[in-house]
Amino acid sequence: MYYIGIDLGGTGAKAGIVTEEGTIIAKGSVPTKQLVGFEAIVEAMAKLALKVMEDASVSLDEIKCVGIGCPGSIDDKNGIVYYSNNLVMENAPICDEMKKYINKPIFIGNDANCAALGEFYNLDDDSVENFVAVTLGTGVGGGIILGKKLYTGFNGAGGEIGHINLCFGGEPCTCGRSGCWEAYASATALIRDTERAAKANPDSLLAKMVNENGGRATGKIPFDAAQAGDETGKKVVDAYISYVGEGIVDIINIFQPEVVAIGGGVCNQGDNLLVPLREYVAPRTYGAGLIPATKIIIASLGNDAGIIGAAFLGKE
Repeated sequence: MYYIGIDLGGTGAKAGIVTEEGTIIAKGSVPTKQLVGFEAIVEAMAKLALKVMEDASVSLDEIKCVGIGCPGSIDDKNGIVYYSNNLVMENAPICDEMKKYINKPIFIGNDANCAALGEFYNLDDDSVENFVAVTLGTGVGGGIILGKKLYTGFNGAGGEIGHINLCFGGEPCTCGRSGCWEAYASATALIRDTERAAKANPDSLLAKMVNENGGRATGKIPFDAAQAGDETGKKVVDAYISYVGEGIVDIINIFQPEVVAIGGGVCNQGDNLLVPLREYVAPRTYGAGLIPATKIIIASLGNDAGIIGAAFLGKE
């Protein structure tokens, strides 16, 4: 049997045919930004799914279920998107609408939760039962697996780990509060802090790199500057790693998962991020050195995580 996974974003949707083992055998994408109303978006996703089935030479009889990952607050029990500002959806019955096109069990979940589920199923250790995925992107997203089951809370909105409060009264967050982890550990925050450091230290290599990039900072620049020996770049990177680390310490203290996987563009830094992050976290977790320690890894599926996780929302 096969699964269909659909990863719906703010501007488009990706779909894939996924095997029982979590391998994508065919995939495609379609733009959705210009579509108005959830009905039009669902129709586009359904047509894409059917096209990908055709590309994979898979019949509907061979499909076990369809899963959809969607940004926003999701009623995963009733198949409804409570609210998604990126997609301009409110109380949209996505699953019922999809069933008009594909008469199979339909499941829906938050996109970050789906990505976490995909990474969990991709682990090479079947003994892992508790797992947290963290995505360092425009914001800080994540998903929580407890007892090998995706945790979403009673209302489907659980797992918003980016809004742990790191600093009371600190940097403003897009959620309306101040001091959220997202406001310090996201790629957006890293870029903001890089620009601030460049402005405060105009003679630094970091400032030169920003100027050479048209005055625009990136999340890569401070790491490059630090690797080149620039003290300003090193300070930005060290501060960023401490911000990311503090949030991970909180996650470990709350859930004590066997594994925390970190994804997002910042993770392209590899060991330049991971090694000092592990060093920062290790002595700060509750019971450090006295109890088994959580393993921190880099997520491995990239853009395929959402497709695979969505496909497996209905996996038993």
